[in-house]
Amino acid sequence: MTKDKKNSAFMRPVKVTDALAEIVGSDPKPRTEITKNLWTYIKEHGLQDQTNKRMINPDEKLSKVLGGKKQINMFDMTKEVSKHIIQIPA
Repeated sequence: MTKDKKNSAFMRPVKVTDALAEIVGSDPKPRTEITKNLWTYIKEHGLQDQTNKRMINPDEKLSKVLGGKKQINMFDMTKEVSKHIIQIPA
């Protein structure tokens, strides 16, 4: 017998702010999907720094989510994006 695995907090759907919804869509989705959609956007728009791949050079849309920064590293980006995630009450 195998036990059912419980969904982690990362798999629970969350809402996003309007600024983040412009990039990842407005329907509730897990954090993992938000991250995946965000990286798709970054790669499609060539926003990853060419010399230092850890750095992101946000365009106007992404800058709204990242606090207006001209450049940000991928780890700080995660902190800024989390400010735009709204938990859905269970």
